[in-house]
Amino acid sequence: MPDIDIAKIIDHTNLKANATEDDIRKTCQEAIDFGFRGVCINPRWVKFSKEFLRGTKIKVITVIDWPNGASDTKVRVFQANTAKEDGADEIDPVLRIGDFKMKNYDIVLDDLKKLAETLPTKVIIETGYLDDNEIEIASKLVKDSGAYCVKTSTGVPPKVDIDTKVRHIEIMRKAVPDLKIKAAGGIRTYKDAEKVINAGADIIGSSSGVEIIESMR
Repeated sequence: MPDIDIAKIIDHTNLKANATEDDIRKTCQEAIDFGFRGVCINPRWVKFSKEFLRGTKIKVITVIDWPNGASDTKVRVFQANTAKEDGADEIDPVLRIGDFKMKNYDIVLDDLKKLAETLPTKVIIETGYLDDNEIEIASKLVKDSGAYCVKTSTGVPPKVDIDTKVRHIEIMRKAVPDLKIKAAGGIRTYKDAEKVINAGADIIGSSSGVEIIESMR
């Protein structure tokens, strides 16, 4: 595995529907304590997280149209603009998967371009819904949109096992060799992290960031 500081590539994630202010405070504090790359939280918590992390280099990341990617573009753009106003540093929108499966690639690309104009963007293509060829096509659409990163999964069903995720990342890396890749969904251990990094992931999204780092000590 490359000689890297794993903490610095982890987006420490809390997207639980029942997360309270105390839960998000804990997530942000853990990001400070362990030196994580960022926190990935629901839009509701962007302002709070930005204020809590003020003075640090930790990024505030929020999801857009999560987890289904089923909203109209104007709704998604509104969410992205609101996230920007609230202080988000990056957005992780979900691909409009239904349109993609219908091969409405122009619609999908136009949507992603509008989002990528707002903030640095990591697009979740939800590989569990896609076959190998579709993963390649989706990754290339993400690149063409101006987003800087393609992301594997939301972390909700359809879930894939870690070895399948590794294979998906390898397809993504071959399709877009100069794009960043974020691996997310079911990455809970140092061994999992090692596998996705070796496959080509540049960023890891996980709610188990603390466990991953502590298992290394």
